[in-house]
Formats: sequence, structure tokens, C-alpha cells
Amino acid sequence: MAKFCFLLCSVLIFLAISSEARNAPSLATINDSPSNLNRTYTKVCDPQRFSDLGLDMNDFAYCDSSLSYDVRVKDLIDRMTLTEKVQQIGDKAYGVPRIGLAKYEWWSEALHGISDVGQWNSKASFFDDVVPAATSFPCPITTTAAFNQSLWKSIGQAVSTEARAMYNLGHAGLTFWSPNINVVRDPRWGRALETPGEDPFTVGTYAANYVRGLQDIEGIENTADPNSRPLKVAACCKHYAAYDVDNWLGVDRTHFDARVTEQDMLETFVKPFEMCVKDGDVTSVMCSYNRINGIPACADPKLLRDTIRGEWDLHGYIVSDCDSVQVMIDNHKWLSDEPEDAVSQALKAGLDLDCGNYYTNYADKAVVQGKVKEKEIDESLKNLYFVLMRLGFFDGSPKFESLGKEDVCSDEHIELATQAAREGMVLLKNFNGTLPLNTDEIKTIAVVGPHANATNAMIGNYAGVPCKYVSPLDGLSTYAEVQYAMGCVNVMCKNSSLVFPAMQAAKNADATIIVAGIDLSVEAESLDRVDLLLPGYQTELINQVAAVSKGPVIVVIMSAGGVDISFARDNGNVKAILWAGFPGEEGGQAIADVLFGKYNPGGRLPLTWHESSYVDMLPMTSMPLRPVDSLGYPGRTYKFFNGSTVYPFGYGLSYTTFDYSLTSAERSLNIQLNKFQHCRDLNYTDGSFKPPCPAILTEDLQCDDNNLEFEVEVSNTGTVDGSEVVMLYWTPPKGIVESPIKQLIGFQKVFVPAGGSQKVKFQLNACKSLGIVNYRGYHLLPSGGHSIVIGDNLLSFPVGINFEQVN
Repeated sequence: MAKFCFLLCSVLIFLAISSEARNAPSLATINDSPSNLNRTYTKVCDPQRFSDLGLDMNDFAYCDSSLSYDVRVKDLIDRMTLTEKVQQIGDKAYGVPRIGLAKYEWWSEALHGISDVGQWNSKASFFDDVVPAATSFPCPITTTAAFNQSLWKSIGQAVSTEARAMYNLGHAGLTFWSPNINVVRDPRWGRALETPGEDPFTVGTYAANYVRGLQDIEGIENTADPNSRPLKVAACCKHYAAYDVDNWLGVDRTHFDARVTEQDMLETFVKPFEMCVKDGDVTSVMCSYNRINGIPACADPKLLRDTIRGEWDLHGYIVSDCDSVQVMIDNHKWLSDEPEDAVSQALKAGLDLDCGNYYTNYADKAVVQGKVKEKEIDESLKNLYFVLMRLGFFDGSPKFESLGKEDVCSDEHIELATQAAREGMVLLKNFNGTLPLNTDEIKTIAVVGPHANATNAMIGNYAGVPCKYVSPLDGLSTYAEVQYAMGCVNVMCKNSSLVFPAMQAAKNADATIIVAGIDLSVEAESLDRVDLLLPGYQTELINQVAAVSKGPVIVVIMSAGGVDISFARDNGNVKAILWAGFPGEEGGQAIADVLFGKYNPGGRLPLTWHESSYVDMLPMTSMPLRPVDSLGYPGRTYKFFNGSTVYPFGYGLSYTTFDYSLTSAERSLNIQLNKFQHCRDLNYTDGSFKPPCPAILTEDLQCDDNNLEFEVEVSNTGTVDGSEVVMLYWTPPKGIVESPIKQLIGFQKVFVPAGGSQKVKFQLNACKSLGIVNYRGYHLLPSGGHSIVIGDNLLSFPVGINFEQVN
């Protein structure tokens, strides 16, 4: 009987504590005291707030700002019971009122502006009459096409300013689970719009710059103790790792087991995350739903604890994609786990925060059952509350307290969104200099197509409420008189009944602009593509309108992934093609500015545009990047695919022309080896020259001493000012088996006035830029004749790597 009473009392105490925790106050809506129902706070450690709670703040060392974060966080954790602790390690941290700890909602999104995507019943970020909107920048795939690192960082800075302003107004959190930095391995992937494309180096460079823009506070970008470095907001690089299948022909992300070689993991799938952590100093990494070689990504200690926290030294926390712990049990059926087993395995693997409720519901039981130590939970809490300390959640952030409603949707941010959209436009075709259109000659334009009056489609997914929309129709109307005809009801274009009115409009206009493409009904999260074609009757719309148009026809494509528009590329009646991606709230203005020459396009494709037959060559679920000869599968991405394309990675035209010349270059690197540095073998194709010392482990080299410098002069030989993206590729020594065809190792965007020139300098670390990963997972620097290729084979030169043994 005594045992029964003890159990009953324990249950009642647990329920009481849980109820108390779940009703704990958040900072945005603190109304703890009946006399202060409308009082709000922007920091936990406010004396008046503690007084409202009936507490004395001086009794709590975690609020003593004179102490180190280590001491303060330990004091906070030590005050909690086990039950209270587990209530803080889900995305809804319920707080502990009895010790003054406020609740906190960890989930906010800022992929390309502040989003109101989040937990459906309690959004950390939201819009209403107080904050009706936030600036919606172009989707990352479009912004990446600018290949402008300073632009990427500036967008991050603008987004974090709006985030801080909204936080002050009680309308946003401080932790944002963005950006998405998965490499687009397959052109069918539905989430391509969220990503920086198919090249790991570009993806990682974008990640580091955007994260720095979100997180860094000017003047204190680096500190002696990175774990105490103040943050503007906290970013998160996701989804780690080998995640790029959402829902393809019945195969979905919550069941998929990605079978990946160690070579592809290191070279492609985890490389951007390493750059995000090491170069961007991101405060969070999110693990993905899928399994990798049989093990759920969120329960793999090698991926999480050993790599992210150990090898890369993450200064922050690791979070699961939402409900990933539950997915391990319900979908992966991993080891036939019970909830407590899955929770304990995830905690021991290094997963600090569960986006979901499995940690909060089962972690205490897992401790009681002896499946995990309470210390593991303490460690997770330490990682989490260190981040909140750095964000000023406890002490406030005076530097940002003045930000308010006027800092959201500011004119400066809207212009930045417009400029980002302009820079992300990629000119794919311009026959005989058709573009830019001349306002003296073009007085009337027919604007047709399913995206001609696009608004919501321009901002893609993970978007909030934009400040305003400027549709293509709106933007073009500022340059000429417009006659609008839909052509299709929507992008699916299931019938051709509206094609004839579009043809009639084209017959009477000085120029015709067809705005076509796809949208979230075709490519989206949880929706992969099954083909690379324009849907429905869009092809017929373009061909038939082009056949009867009075003036030049320009096709504008809105999409994230590539579309096989070879029919339009080869159609002599289509004079120009412009890819606009998903250009954000100001997309229509940017399109018009480019077409009419206010801005000279300089964007480059961050994805290969494959021919439609590519999808018939291999299943989306085949993970290898290199060709699988035994199955007849081609390679993936520009690094390993050598077939014909609609448009290659890095392609993009301008209204002017550029020439390159090499002004200086180091063409060889002689590295002296000691007796402890041993040569490593490499596989070569038959008949290829094999050096005496094929390669050296990069970890055995003093890589910081092995730098190469190049300087390129870029001349604008045309009559229009313009920006040029100088893209630097590396080609490995001939004959090395399974090495990439070429690989991007650097890029810079430079503005060059007509008739002028600019010098661009590159400094490369040989180990990072000229190294390879072999099939055994070793990072190696090969010897022999490497090649540096600038642009689309506009300029190239050899670089020799020589190893010399010193006794």
C-alpha cells in the first residue's frame, strides 16, 4: 500500500510540475502578476519581472552578469529537477516559474526573410497589425546566382535587423533555423529553391556569409572565447546530411536510407556544413530525417558528437528536424526501439534539442530506466543556454533595443531585395542583342503567361508576409503600355483555351514577354519532380505566341530547378531567355529593370540545366555522384556529368563582353618532405603517367605554408557597364581515377565600367583547393600537372605540384 501511495504521489507531483512548466511565461507575453497583466519584457533577468513573479533576482546566480557564462549556466541547470530539465529540451522550452526561467520557442525561420512558419499552435515569429509584414528577399537559389559574397552577407544583416526589431515587439524569437545548405545532387529535388545549388564550395561559401550576416555583431565578430561571443541572432545550418530526396515516386524522406560512400560524404554532402561551422561559426546544426547507411542521421554519434562538436568544434547546439526522433521509431523501425531507447540514443549521439515532444515526454523516463545519464541532459541544456546567454535572452542587448517597427520593411531593405533580385537574374539567350529593350522603340508590350502577374509564387516557401508585391505586370507597366493575357490559368496549364487570346495580344504589340515556369505545385518540400519539362500546354503557348508575335519575343522563366527549354533556346522566333528564379517580393521590378536595360544582368546558373532525358538515365534514389558504369548511370552535377546539357553550371550572359588576361601567377609548388611524410598511392587509368610520389596526406602537410596566388585582369570590351563573375576552376592531373572533371575553387564578382578594367586577386590554399578525397576517405594532395581554368575556358594555365624528399 505504501508503495502504491508513493507511486500515486509521484505521478501527481509530476503532473503538477509539468502543468506549471507548460504554463510558464514567455518573454513576449509575460503576465505573471495580476497587477501587471500587460507588462512585457525582452530579457529574463529583469528585477521587476522577478518581483512580478514574487521572487528576488538577487537570489539567483544565473542572473549575475558579473559571473562567467559557465558559472551562470551551471547555476541555472543545477536548480532544476529532472522533470523540469526535460521540459526545456524540446522546441517549446516550457520554462520554470519557481526559479524565474521564462519559456522559449526555439523554432523560427529566416531562409530569405522573417517567416511565420513554425509550430502551428505557438509560432515564435508571427505577423499582425503591430508587425504586418517583413522584407521577402529572393529565394536562396536566385540569390546564389549573383555569386556575390558581400550581397549574401548584407541580406543576412538586413534579415537579422528585422528579426531583432520584431523580437523587441514580441513578434519573433532569437533562434532561426536557416539556412538550408544541402547540395542539389539531383535536378528533380523539390527543395532546390531553398538551397545555394549543386556545388559544395558555393553552398558552403553562401552558408558562411549568410550566417555571418545573421549572427555577427559589428566590432565583435571574433572573441578569445567563441562560446561567449555575443550574437545578433542565432542561425542554423540544415539538414545534416545526405538529404535530397523528399517524395519521389513513393520514396519519402522519413523512410529513405541514403547509401553513401565515405568519399561522397566528405567531398560533397558534409563539406558545406564543415564550412558553415568553421568559417561561419554557426551556432546550430540541424540533423535530417533520413538514415545514412542504415543509421538515422539524428542518432549517429560519428556524425554529431564526433564530427560536428568534436572535429569541427561547434559553438552551439544540435537540433533535430521536426519529429525526427519519432520518425526513428515509427518510420525507420530502427532497432525496434521504444521511445525511451530512441531518446537515449539521440542524446548520447549528441542531439541537444528535439524539435518535437519525444525528449520532453520520454527523456526523464529514459534516465529512470538507466538508459541514459542525467548528465547527458545537463550537457544539452548547457549547449542551449550558452546560446541564449550569448543572444542577450537573459541580460538584454542594448545595441539592438532601439530597433522597432520602422526597421522592418524599411526602404533600404526593400531596395536591397530589389538589387538582390536584379543580381540573381541569369540571361540565357540574347540573339543579335535583342535585349535590352529600347523604350524609344518599344511603346507597347504584350505580357502573357502563367507567371505574368505572379505575386505569391515569386517568394517561394519558408516565406512570411512580404512588405508588398511588385509583379512582372506591375514592373513592366512602368516602362511601356502593357496588354496582359494569361495564356494559362496557372502553371499546370491543363488546357489551351487561353492560348489564342495571348496570340492576339502578341500580334499587336511592339514586343512580347512570356513569363512561364513552375511553382510550389511542381517543386516543393515533400514534392520532388518526375520530369524536367514545362507543365501542360506551356510549351505550346510559347511556340504559338512566338510564331505570330509582331515584335521580338522574350521568355522569362520562374523556377528553382532547371527546365528543359531547349525548344525555346533553338527557336529562332524566341529572341531572348531570362531566368528569374523565385525573385522575391520585388521580382517584377527586377525583371523589368533587366529587360529594359536599367540593370545589366551578370548572374550565373548555380545548377546544371539538364535535358529532359536525364531523368530516364537513373533513379533519383541512386546516391553516388560519380557515374555507375555497371548500371549505366551518368555522373551527377557539373563535377561528374560529361553529357550534353540545356545550359551548364555557371552559365550566364551579359549585355557587354569581357576579356581576361593573367597578370601574375605562381605556376608551381615545390614541397619538401621529411622522413615522416609518406607517399600515398592513387589509382590511374591505363596508360597515364604515374608520378614517383602520387600524393601526400594533407594532414601530414603544413597546409598554411602551401599557398598559391593568381591575379587576373578583367577588361570590359563592350559599350555597357557591367558586373562579371570571375569563376576559378581546378582540373586535377590527368589520369587519376574518379577525380572530378573540374571543380570550382574560387569566385569573385567585380564591376567593370565600359572600356575599363579591374584586377582580381585569388589566394588559394593548395591542400583545400587542389586536394582530392579518395575512395578510402583520405584527403590527399596529388602531385603532377594541375590546371587552373578561369571562366568558361576563357583562360587556363598549368600548376605543377612537386614533392621532394629531404633526408
